[in-house]
Amino acid sequence: MNDHQPTPHSGAIDYVSVEQSPRFVRLKRTQRSFIFPLAAFFLVWYFVYVLLAAFARDFMAQRVWGDITVGLLFGLGQFVTTFAITMAYVAFANRRLDPLATEIRDELEKAQADA
Repeated sequence: MNDHQPTPHSGAIDYVSVEQSPRFVRLKRTQRSFIFPLAAFFLVWYFVYVLLAAFARDFMAQRVWGDITVGLLFGLGQFVTTFAITMAYVAFANRRLDPLATEIRDELEKAQADA
Protein backbone atom coordinates (compact mmCIF):
# COMPACT_ATOMS: atom_id res chain seq x y z
CA MET A 1 0.00 0.00 0.00
CA ASN A 2 1.42 3.33 -1.03
CA ASP A 3 0.29 6.12 1.33
CA HIS A 4 2.12 8.93 -0.44
CA GLN A 5 2.29 10.21 -3.95
CA PRO A 6 5.14 12.00 -5.65
CA THR A 7 4.01 15.16 -7.39
CA PRO A 8 3.23 14.13 -10.94
CA HIS A 9 5.40 16.56 -12.87
CA SER A 10 8.34 17.45 -10.67
CA GLY A 11 9.23 13.98 -9.40
CA ALA A 12 9.59 15.47 -5.92
CA ILE A 13 7.83 13.92 -2.97
CA ASP A 14 4.76 15.75 -1.68
CA TYR A 15 5.65 15.76 2.01
CA VAL A 16 2.36 17.38 2.98
CA SER A 17 0.46 14.40 1.59
CA VAL A 18 2.91 12.06 3.33
CA GLU A 19 2.22 13.84 6.62
CA GLN A 20 -1.51 13.42 6.05
CA SER A 21 -1.22 9.77 5.03
CA PRO A 22 -2.91 7.13 7.24
CA ARG A 23 0.44 5.53 8.12
CA PHE A 24 2.04 8.82 9.24
CA VAL A 25 -1.11 9.81 11.14
CA ARG A 26 -0.99 6.42 12.90
CA LEU A 27 2.68 7.00 13.77
CA LYS A 28 1.90 10.39 15.32
CA ARG A 29 -1.15 9.02 17.16
CA THR A 30 0.84 6.11 18.55
CA GLN A 31 3.61 8.40 19.76
CA ARG A 32 1.20 10.87 21.34
CA SER A 33 -0.79 8.11 23.05
CA PHE A 34 2.38 7.23 24.94
CA ILE A 35 3.87 10.67 25.50
CA PHE A 36 0.86 12.68 26.66
CA PRO A 37 -0.23 10.40 29.53
CA LEU A 38 3.34 10.02 30.80
CA ALA A 39 3.97 13.75 30.53
CA ALA A 40 0.76 14.45 32.46
CA PHE A 41 1.71 11.90 35.10
CA PHE A 42 5.19 13.36 35.51
CA LEU A 43 3.92 16.95 35.72
CA VAL A 44 1.39 16.00 38.39
CA TRP A 45 4.07 14.07 40.31
CA TYR A 46 6.47 17.02 40.03
CA PHE A 47 3.91 19.62 41.18
CA VAL A 48 2.84 17.39 44.09
CA TYR A 49 6.48 17.30 45.15
CA VAL A 50 6.85 21.09 44.85
CA LEU A 51 3.57 21.76 46.67
CA LEU A 52 4.46 19.35 49.46
CA ALA A 53 7.85 21.01 49.81
CA ALA A 54 6.20 24.43 50.01
CA PHE A 55 3.15 23.68 52.14
CA ALA A 56 3.80 20.41 54.00
CA ARG A 57 7.21 21.14 55.46
CA ASP A 58 6.67 19.04 58.58
CA PHE A 59 5.73 16.02 56.48
CA MET A 60 8.68 16.49 54.11
CA ALA A 61 11.06 16.99 57.07
CA GLN A 62 10.13 13.69 58.73
CA ARG A 63 13.16 11.51 59.14
CA VAL A 64 12.90 8.07 57.62
CA TRP A 65 16.35 6.74 58.47
CA GLY A 66 19.18 8.79 59.96
CA ASP A 67 19.37 12.07 58.07
CA ILE A 68 17.23 10.75 55.22
CA THR A 69 13.90 12.63 55.09
CA VAL A 70 10.66 12.11 53.19
CA GLY A 71 11.51 15.21 51.11
CA LEU A 72 14.88 13.79 50.13
CA LEU A 73 13.26 10.51 49.08
CA PHE A 74 10.66 12.38 47.02
CA GLY A 75 13.44 14.44 45.41
CA LEU A 76 15.44 11.35 44.53
CA GLY A 77 12.20 9.82 43.27
CA GLN A 78 12.05 12.60 40.68
CA PHE A 79 15.35 11.41 39.22
CA VAL A 80 14.29 7.77 39.32
CA THR A 81 11.00 8.62 37.62
CA THR A 82 12.79 10.61 34.91
CA PHE A 83 15.10 7.71 34.10
CA ALA A 84 12.25 5.18 34.21
CA ILE A 85 10.14 7.25 31.82
CA THR A 86 13.11 7.66 29.49
CA MET A 87 13.83 3.93 29.45
CA ALA A 88 10.13 3.15 28.92
CA TYR A 89 9.95 5.58 26.01
CA VAL A 90 13.08 4.16 24.37
CA ALA A 91 11.69 0.63 24.65
CA PHE A 92 8.30 1.78 23.32
CA ALA A 93 9.90 3.67 20.43
CA ASN A 94 12.10 0.72 19.51
CA ARG A 95 9.16 -1.66 19.56
CA ARG A 96 6.28 0.43 18.15
CA LEU A 97 7.50 3.66 16.54
CA ASP A 98 10.77 2.80 14.82
CA PRO A 99 9.40 -0.02 12.64
CA LEU A 100 6.61 2.22 11.33
CA ALA A 101 8.96 5.17 10.83
CA THR A 102 11.39 2.90 8.98
CA GLU A 103 8.63 1.75 6.62
CA ILE A 104 7.70 5.35 5.85
CA ARG A 105 11.34 6.39 5.36
CA ASP A 106 12.07 3.39 3.11
CA GLU A 107 9.08 4.22 0.90
CA LEU A 108 10.14 7.86 0.66
CA GLU A 109 13.70 6.90 -0.22
CA LYS A 110 12.44 4.50 -2.88
CA ALA A 111 10.10 7.14 -4.31
CA GLN A 112 12.97 9.65 -4.36
CA ALA A 113 15.26 7.17 -6.10
CA ASP A 114 12.56 6.37 -8.67
CA ALA A 115 11.99 10.07 -9.43
